[in-house]
This record gives sequence, C-alpha cells and structure tokens, in this order.
Amino acid sequence: MLLYLSIIAGCLALIFSFYLAAQISKAEQGTDKMKEIASAIHEGAKAFLFAEYRVIVIFVAVLFVLIGVGIGNWLTAVSFLVGAGFSVAAGYIGMNVATKANVRTANAARTKGITGALLIAFRGGAVMGMCVVGLGLLGASALYMVTGEVDILSGFSLGASSIALFARVGGGIYTKAADVGADLVGKVESGIPEDDPRNPAVIADNVGDNVGDVAGMGADLFESYVGAIVSAITLGVIYFGEEGVWFPLILSAIGIISSIIACFFVRGDEKGDPHKALKLGSYVSSAITVIGALVLSYYIFGNMRAAFAVIAGLIVGVIIGSLTEIFTSDKYKYVKKIADQSKTGAATTIISGISVGMESTCFPILFIAVGIFIAYSVMGGGNGIYGIALAAVGMLSTTGITVAVDAYGPIADNAGGIAEMAGLDSSVREITDKLDAVGNTTAAMGKGFAIGSAALTALSLFASYAAAVNIVNIDILSMRVIIGLFVGGMLPFLFSAWTMDSVSKAAFKMIEEVRRQFREIPGIMKGTAKPDYTSCVDISTKAALKEMIRPGVVAVLAPLVIGLLLGVEALGGMLAGSLVTGVLLAIFLSNSGGAWDNAKKYIEGGALGGKGSECHKAAVVGDTVGDPFKDTSGPSINILIKLMTIISLVFAPLFIQIGSLL
Repeated sequence: MLLYLSIIAGCLALIFSFYLAAQISKAEQGTDKMKEIASAIHEGAKAFLFAEYRVIVIFVAVLFVLIGVGIGNWLTAVSFLVGAGFSVAAGYIGMNVATKANVRTANAARTKGITGALLIAFRGGAVMGMCVVGLGLLGASALYMVTGEVDILSGFSLGASSIALFARVGGGIYTKAADVGADLVGKVESGIPEDDPRNPAVIADNVGDNVGDVAGMGADLFESYVGAIVSAITLGVIYFGEEGVWFPLILSAIGIISSIIACFFVRGDEKGDPHKALKLGSYVSSAITVIGALVLSYYIFGNMRAAFAVIAGLIVGVIIGSLTEIFTSDKYKYVKKIADQSKTGAATTIISGISVGMESTCFPILFIAVGIFIAYSVMGGGNGIYGIALAAVGMLSTTGITVAVDAYGPIADNAGGIAEMAGLDSSVREITDKLDAVGNTTAAMGKGFAIGSAALTALSLFASYAAAVNIVNIDILSMRVIIGLFVGGMLPFLFSAWTMDSVSKAAFKMIEEVRRQFREIPGIMKGTAKPDYTSCVDISTKAALKEMIRPGVVAVLAPLVIGLLLGVEALGGMLAGSLVTGVLLAIFLSNSGGAWDNAKKYIEGGALGGKGSECHKAAVVGDTVGDPFKDTSGPSINILIKLMTIISLVFAPLFIQIGSLL
C-alpha cells in the first residue's frame, strides 16, 4: 500500500502539471508580432531538441547493449532505457510549455502588470518541476513494484544521468554561444539594447534560454532527484530491508504534495517583491515536508532518527541557497564590489568576479560537512551512511517547487526579449526586467542547490558502489588508489576546459556572423532590412551537437577504463578525487558567473552610469566570461561526478568478475 501511495503521488504531480499547462494555454498571446516572435523561438527550440535527441539515441543504444552484455542483466538495461526516456519526456514537456508561457508572460505584463506576469511565468516553471518529480518518483516506484529488485534501479538512475549530461552540455553550449555573440557585438560594439530585433543572434539567444536553462536544467535536477532516491533505496534495503526502501519513496511523495500546495502560495502584488513570493512557496513546501518526515519516520522506524537526517539535508539545502543569494545578488556587497571594479575596466571586473567565486566555496562546503556529520550521527548503530543518503533525499524532496522557481527565470527572460523585439511600451520591459532580475538570483540559487545535493547524492552512490564491490576501507597510500585520486581530481578540470573551449569556438563563429551581417547589410541598423536569424541558430545548433559528444564519452569511459585496468579500489579513489574537486569547481564557476551577471544587471538598473556607460561595457565583458562558467561548465560538473559514480555502480559486477580473473 505504501508503494501505491508513491505511484499515486507521481501521477498526481503529472496531472497537476497538465492542469497548469492548460491554464497557460488559455491565456492570451498578445499581438501578431509577439506571436510571430514566440513561434520562431518555439520552433527553434523544438528543432534543436529533436536534433540533440537524434545524437543521444545512438549513445543510449550503445550503452544499452553494453549494460546487457557487460553485466548480463537485461532488466537493468531496460531500466536504463526507462530512465533515459523519462528524462527526455520531462525536458521536452517543460521546454514546450516554457516556450508557450514566455509570450503569455509578456502579454500579461502588458495587460495585467507584474502580478499576472509573475503568475504565468511561475506556472510555466511549475510544469517543468512537476514533470521532473512526477516522472522520477513514478518510474522508480513502478520499476521496483513490478520487478521487486532494487539493483535494477541503478539502470534507471544511469539513464537519467546520461540524458542530463548531454542536455546540460549541449544546451549550455548552444545558449552561451548565442548569448556571448549577441552581447559582445550588440551591446558592446554596436551599442544597441539587449534583445534588440536588429541583432541577428537575438532569436538564437532566446532559443538558448529554453534548451539550456529549461530543458537542460530540468534534466539536471531530474537526474539529481532520481539519483538521491535510488541511492537511498539501495542503501536502505541493506540496512533496514523493506522499511529502508519505503521511507525515501513515501518521503518523496510527501515532497510532491507539499510542492503542489506551495504553488498556491506564490502570489505577487503590484507593489510587492516577486522574490519574496517565490521564497514563500519554497518555505511552505519545506515546512510541510519536515512535518511529514517526522510522522513518517515514527510510523516506519518507531523513532525520529531518519527524520532528523532528512531535516539536516533540507536545512543545508536552504542554507546553501541563501549563501548563493548572498554571493550572487545585487542586494549584497559582493556583487556591488564587482560592479564597482568595472570603473577601471573589464580586467579588474573579471579578477574581482573570480575572487568572489573562489571565496563562495568556503561556507557551502562547511555546511555540507556539518550536514553529513549530523545525518551520519543521528542514524547511529552503524547506519550512518543511510542517514547521508536520506539527507540527499531531504535536500531534494522539494524539487518540484525548486525547479518551478528556477525555470521561472528563463521564461521571464524570454518575455523581456519578446517585449523588446515586438516594440512594446517600455513599461512592459520594466516589469519583465524586474522579474528577470529575480530570475537571475533564483537560477543561481537553484544551481547552488543542485551542486549541494550532488555532493550528498554522489557520496551516497559512492557508498552503494563500495557495498556492491565489497570495499570496507580504501587505502590512500596504495599506489593504485593514489593514481585514481589524481585522475579523478583532474577530470572536472579537463571537462570544464573542454566545455568552455566549446563555447569559445562557437561564440567566435557567432561573433563573426553577426559582424558580417552588420557589415554587409547596412539596412539592419537603420531598421529597413531584416537580419538573417536562421544562420545564427544554425551556428549554435551545429556547435552544440558536435561539441557535446567528447565530454559525454569521456564521462562514461573514464570509470570503465580505471575499473577494468586498475581495479575497484583505484576506481573508488578516482570517484573520491572527482567528488572533492568537482564540487568545489562547480560552486566556484556557478557563483562567479552569477555574480558577474547580476553586477551587469545592477549597472543596467542605473548604478555607475547605467546602460551604455564605460562601466556597463566592462560589466558586459565580465558577464560574457561568466556565461560559460555558470550555464555550461559549472552545472555540468555535478552531473559528471554523479554519472561516473552511477556508471561504477552499474558495472560493479563486471569489475568484480574481471578482478577475479586477474
């Protein structure tokens, strides 16, 4: 009966997402010009996702065969396909609704003010959030109920991780190539506003918001959500039997219900702060989940230990989000310091942003450590590792509302772009800019949340791997383990180098194309000729599809090569090394990028000379450096460390078999 409850909750999330999508569809789209622009963005995003999925399907097919043949378990291979399919579905549905919500948000800002615009943008994000948690919990619960086997769920998690990596890397390369090209040639060189219809890269930029920040982000948190549940189930059955499986599933069901309830608390007013309205929803969801965890823990285990571990994770998640806001919001000193450095040019702006990003790693890591200590200690009796897994589930239990708040940002950003391109009154753009500024902060908080949960999830998956290969302790003085540690520590840096270089190469082509059009079609700047938007969309698409393959292949091959050549302990060292450097690097990159972005927004709001000033030009350069930091490399690293860990867990039987032969 408890398993049925988790399946019902998953279905309820999907029903609620369809209800929200229907409400969005009923809203007015606005003028014919707005509809035309929105249609171009929608078609561009859909075309890219289908092209991306055609590449991914080859990768999925190869890995499906490798799982079936390599470990001889075709049930796990089928579970892998289900995870990949559900991840694709969540990303596509979320992106599809987001590209419908953007134009309706712009029109609501035009006709109903900030309250109506906030409601539609949030509902668009909530569709993504509910699809993520609904499909994630439904898939895990149904697979366990049908097969009765815990081991095959690692295949479901691997499918989610595989799609997430390509979606984040591919979408990140696409969106940042267009964004960098549009900003540097448009705002800096030509002095035209952001999202000006005269900019040839403007459609590609707005398409990128959807394929990178909506579909990519949704696949990212789907993978985190599923990974946390699977790691808790895998360890739970070892320590507590069936009860250890039920608890994370029902807790996730409670999290879904709390997220649905919280959605009704997100209400803005014309004089209010949209950020407060969004934060209220998050706090309501967390409070309901805490109460549910206490009741559930006592009902299943007869004590509150499991609930305390969950609460530790939930509190750490909230704290990391708040810390991220402090380092990336223009309400605090760090972003203002970066903006102030723009007085002396782009170089000092960049140096200051790097410094802020590095400093921002300190407190999140310390609080993650505190959360691990508490979650491990409260479980007691040698069950501490299960407590860490529950902390990860607790941190991700409110993923529904977290994704909704995160995905709201790019919808508001797109709404501003449509308002600018359609020539709407400046008051409309003022409303969408206000929503977008909040979206920048919530997006940065969402990335911090994802990275923090990745640390706990990867750690608990690592414990599952250790149990699968019968490792009790890892000797860090062992030659093989030392090699693994160094290789693992290097991989996030290599991965980041490749993804940033991909953005650089694609942005180079984009800049050349935009400059060419401005040079060869003089009527563009006069408003008498229309730019060739399609060529810029093609540049981003081709670059993303080509450049996402290498990082994805390395993420899969690295654990297989180390595990087969050096053994299970060396692989354990590699996973540990990548976890430590990966989490630190991801926080640094994401927060530096977010801080640069909001320093630019702070100046555009009227500080230090406002738009078009020398300070603004320096801040735009800082923002373009931060674009691949925060939207390509940083968010992709947390997927990398979890993907390598789940690959190790899935192929553990093969490593043991090869090791026995050697």
